[in-house]
Amino acid sequence: MARRLPLPISGVAAAIAAAAVLLLPQAVATNNVAASESTQASQPTFVYRVTGASANAEKLFAYGFDVLEERDGNDLFVLGSAAEGDRLRAAGFTASTETAMNPPSWAPPKPRSANNPTAADAGETYYGGYHTVNAQYAHLDQVAQAHPDLATTFTYGQSWLKSKGKAGYDLKGICITKKQAGDCALNPNSAKPRFFLMAQIHAREITTGDVAYRWIDYLVNGYGTDSTITALLNSTEMWVVPIANPDGVDIVQQGGDSPNLQRKNADNANGSNCGFGGQIGVDLNRNYNTHFGGASTSTDPCSEVYKGPAADSEIENTSMEKLFRNLWPARRTGTGVTDPAPADTKGIMMTMHSDGSVVIFPWDYSSTVHTGNDASLRAIGKQLGSLTGYPYGQAGQVLYNASGSTDDWSYDKLGVASFTIEVGDNAGRGCSGFLPKYSCQSSFFWPKMQPALVYAAQQAKAPYQNH
Repeated sequence: MARRLPLPISGVAAAIAAAAVLLLPQAVATNNVAASESTQASQPTFVYRVTGASANAEKLFAYGFDVLEERDGNDLFVLGSAAEGDRLRAAGFTASTETAMNPPSWAPPKPRSANNPTAADAGETYYGGYHTVNAQYAHLDQVAQAHPDLATTFTYGQSWLKSKGKAGYDLKGICITKKQAGDCALNPNSAKPRFFLMAQIHAREITTGDVAYRWIDYLVNGYGTDSTITALLNSTEMWVVPIANPDGVDIVQQGGDSPNLQRKNADNANGSNCGFGGQIGVDLNRNYNTHFGGASTSTDPCSEVYKGPAADSEIENTSMEKLFRNLWPARRTGTGVTDPAPADTKGIMMTMHSDGSVVIFPWDYSSTVHTGNDASLRAIGKQLGSLTGYPYGQAGQVLYNASGSTDDWSYDKLGVASFTIEVGDNAGRGCSGFLPKYSCQSSFFWPKMQPALVYAAQQAKAPYQNH
């Protein structure tokens, strides 16, 4: 699909420059900031344009490059040090420097630890207004307390660090509906259809967490005053997990006004000595037990797309899968990749990423194989694309193939209509990149996403019918 996607650094070079401390995340995760990091952190960071790479994306991943979730025609983009440009060219790619970014001088805040956890504070922010994990969780509690007739919080597991007794976080979310008996129960046979929204499975994609925060407020504040939202909450349960990777987000927020570009979780059990440009952790969006280990994955623990030692090795994912099984019954009973879910299957699962400016639906692992519900998924994707102005299609059609992803798992195992929206600046508003200035959230991203989320939630009652 030919199109022009926004460059990953448009209008945000300074923001990414502020996040050029690529080694620090592993230091924060282990609470052991070595003196040598200051030397490595002082190096500039570059965004490289790799000409014609979309046809050979797997080679980029195989070499361990940090491939950004962006595409411009047939060009892809890589983030890394000066040495990465040399390594790209040595590997046979045609690479040019898109932007060079010098790191700022800054002192990171004291890391969160088991002995000194930060108290929950709904007003706690970083980088101009983005809410920390504690603030997101405090917000959930405040909403539930202020709207007991609408909202219920839930805890569905623990992060990797907390499961190992190393501080970390619970995994939390909220269910919003006009409550009737049995609503918001962890029971797959719910009376109402369910729309599920999750954010920040990739920690550095901070726009997504803010969209989730605003979606929660939009729902509870709109009930009784907005006829569309009132009807939606009367008929549908809205489930929201604003931060699916809290350990990773904690690493991001430790940078304060210079957020760290942590993508993965904080699991360093498989490798804790990643050099400059490498990163500890497992890519949670490559770890789900569906077509595990295929396209756009790596066996290198320092790779940004490290799949983990085994499918479902990460507690964040097994906890999410258990939650999904408590929200929806398994309807796609066939095992073949083209076996459909029944036409009367209910529910929508949506996960948000940034900042590729595309709408994606299964299958992610291969663009040449279509699901048995492709026509319906494609019709909803088309409308989501129309509302956002984003191209739509399977991952390999609009970005690149990716295995072990959230939306492939929820469709594969349960038959739930599943979507990924890459929330990005497709209008040249100076809001591109992982770290857009906070004002972009109210001026650009939320107005773009709000009608798309309402539309998607309205489809939860019958996603495979009337399309």
